[in-house]
Amino acid sequence: MPLARFPRLPTRPALAAAVAVLVSANLLDNRWAGSWTLLTAVVVSAVLVGLLFWAGGNWLELGLGRDTLGDGARWAVTLIGIVAAVYLGGALLPVTRGLFADQRTDALNGPEIAFKVLVAVPVGTVLLEETAFRGVLFALLRRLHTATTAAVVSSVLFGLWHILPSLNLDKDKPTLGSLFGHSVAGAVLVDIGAVLFTAVAGCLLCWLRDRSGSLLAPMALHWAVNALGYTVGFLLR
Repeated sequence: MPLARFPRLPTRPALAAAVAVLVSANLLDNRWAGSWTLLTAVVVSAVLVGLLFWAGGNWLELGLGRDTLGDGARWAVTLIGIVAAVYLGGALLPVTRGLFADQRTDALNGPEIAFKVLVAVPVGTVLLEETAFRGVLFALLRRLHTATTAAVVSSVLFGLWHILPSLNLDKDKPTLGSLFGHSVAGAVLVDIGAVLFTAVAGCLLCWLRDRSGSLLAPMALHWAVNALGYTVGFLLR
């Protein structure tokens, strides 16, 4: 039966359902079925978009309206260029070069890094997280609150989303381990820091989504920060 024939789903139940789907996806990725991350990302993104449309949403509300794609693409190119320039500067300075070290990618070869940069990051991370937090959740929250409140709530949820994947960040990032120590307390501090950092980053990404009118802008920045970081780390090792 076409979605349009179902009674429209009210905004608040749609929002609650979206959060429940994301909790399940987080557990799948980090506890139950980590090897299925790419499939989970695609399926969950589709489910979330379906919820928004069932609640009366459309592509424009999601941030992918046809009229906003041009502006979004221009923002995307600019943001990728800025991140690339910042990373280049960081790679050239000895004081910041160590920040690119990441044990999760130290053993990867060229083709594996390429897969991570061109497939794993854009599909497994960017597609799901931007569709969820700057797309569907932001759109539903924006119906109920101001843009600022919607951005803050969405970003707090984005920070909480990173609790499980950041549990071993002190081991994965040698610089963080050296700074906070290799102890339970140090690991907790690193995890809390990761949650707070991603929440603040979420506010920036929501601002880009609102300012540009397009989901392409936060998608581009998110991809650039992650993918170019892996690329520079690989080239520097």
